[in-house]
Amino acid sequence: MRTTQVVDADRAEQFAAGVEAALAAIGGKWKLLILAHLACGTRRYGELRRLIPAITEKMLIQQLRELEADGIVKRTDYATVPPKVEYSLTEYDDSIRQGLEALSEWGSAHVAQITKVTIR
Repeated sequence: MRTTQVVDADRAEQFAAGVEAALAAIGGKWKLLILAHLACGTRRYGELRRLIPAITEKMLIQQLRELEADGIVKRTDYATVPPKVEYSLTEYDDSIRQGLEALSEWGSAHVAQITKVTIR
């Protein structure tokens, strides 16, 4: 019995460490929304700005830079006039999509649960 408790504690600690690492990389109000849009394909800066109208220009730039610095988002700058910049997911593409899909499914189920509770 005691061995099970130690194993469970170790698993809980590993889980918490993994969640903490994930939140450090993609936590915050905007990063998940940005990643959700990039999971659908490459986007230009202006597209992202239109898709997330509540985000300020400064915050979008900051969040994209942080995601790029963490190696999650790739920025491609084309030397054209007018300037053209595109953002896409890096090699994390598949793993982030899987995580976003799972989070989206959970969010939909959560909304349905809240709706049930509120209606009662």
